Amino acid sequence: MSAALRSWSGEHPMHRHDMIFVSPLAWRSLLEGRSDLGANPLVARWVDRGWPLIGRRAVHGEGQGVPVGLPLPPFAGKHRHSFLVRRQDIVSTCSPPVLKHAVRVAPYAWRPTLNALTDFATRYALEARVFGSLAWAAVTGLDYLTESSDLDLLLPVQRDTDLVGLTAELASIDDAAPMRVDGELIRSDGVATSWREFHSGSRQILVKTMADVTLLDRMLFFNSGSAS
Repeated sequence: MSAALRSWSGEHPMHRHDMIFVSPLAWRSLLEGRSDLGANPLVARWVDRGWPLIGRRAVHGEGQGVPVGLPLPPFAGKHRHSFLVRRQDIVSTCSPPVLKHAVRVAPYAWRPTLNALTDFATRYALEARVFGSLAWAAVTGLDYLTESSDLDLLLPVQRDTDLVGLTAELASIDDAAPMRVDGELIRSDGVATSWREFHSGSRQILVKTMADVTLLDRMLFFNSGSAS
């Protein structure tokens, strides 16, 4: 992992896309109740290999616990499995991989675009990160990428970030890219919106939190203290 691990005390909020490490004992206990997964050797040894789960949004009525996911690579069926883990079973967390550290596992045809995005992030003083297929390839070394894979970016932005200029430049990079460049603009509190949706100029944009998905006036993305 390219990000420092954070010991989990339950004091800081969990965000979507956080990499979440659970104890091997807790993982084995969790799989005992999942007959659909217990016999899968890749899933069974996942945590023992030192690989994380990923923070996700809770489903209404799902129950108590921290919602996490495990997306398997294409060769393992590309299934997205969901779990609830107990807070006391979380050992540590970290942010998704930094873009520049994920370049090493990217397809060769992606390299010019990734270099352009790295320069772009530097100009805007952003610590650009990746999630999705490229992130999982970087974290596990498994073959997650296919010819149809997108590049998923996570762009932490601040109140003084020029979001109009940023998304316009990102659109230009996307136009010239051999893959689709997707991703989110994310505030420090974890509230996020698609860069494409913001760039579209629509008055109402879809914003996501750990708890909900809702519409927000585009001009209030940073002028409001919350997403509601």
